Amino acid sequence: MSNEYKGSTFWQLILVIPGTILAFTLIISLIAKTSSVASAPAAVVAESAAATAQVEENIKPVATVELAAADAGPHVDKTGAEVVAAVCGMCHTAGLMNAPKIGDKGLWAPRIAQGYDVLVSHAINGIRAMPARGGNPALTDGEIAGAVAHMANASGANFKAPAPKADAVAPAAEAKPAAANKG
Repeated sequence: MSNEYKGSTFWQLILVIPGTILAFTLIISLIAKTSSVASAPAAVVAESAAATAQVEENIKPVATVELAAADAGPHVDKTGAEVVAAVCGMCHTAGLMNAPKIGDKGLWAPRIAQGYDVLVSHAINGIRAMPARGGNPALTDGEIAGAVAHMANASGANFKAPAPKADAVAPAAEAKPAAANKG
């Protein structure tokens, strides 16, 4: 009889290595499961519940915020100067993205020559790098027109800016006081 070791084949190694890893994992899992506490005493559970309640008390919000419906009344257009300060000035004060600087008559002259209505149309619809309505879709056409007039006039134009206006009061709002007076 010969007691020689012939070596392992590739397929035997492929089966033995993962099998060994799986066997060790199962043994460690069984040891961990049998050595863990099966059930905690009632005192430990009560202590844990008290600790959880204390943590929840410590992390609860100090106050809550409730949002109410905004009923600011009718919209009142901002003046051209207000719109320029809030929106247009970001680019037109510093000349960002090739925007003509406010007060630079050389840059504004060709634009002013196009006419007020064309400039307002460009501001409302956007042109080149400038987004429509200067990037603020909440601005009305009247507010945009006022801002165009303000910037162009500061740069050598003589445009007449539209006066800011308030929206008409809704008919439903007028009906409430009328019904209250009948009583």
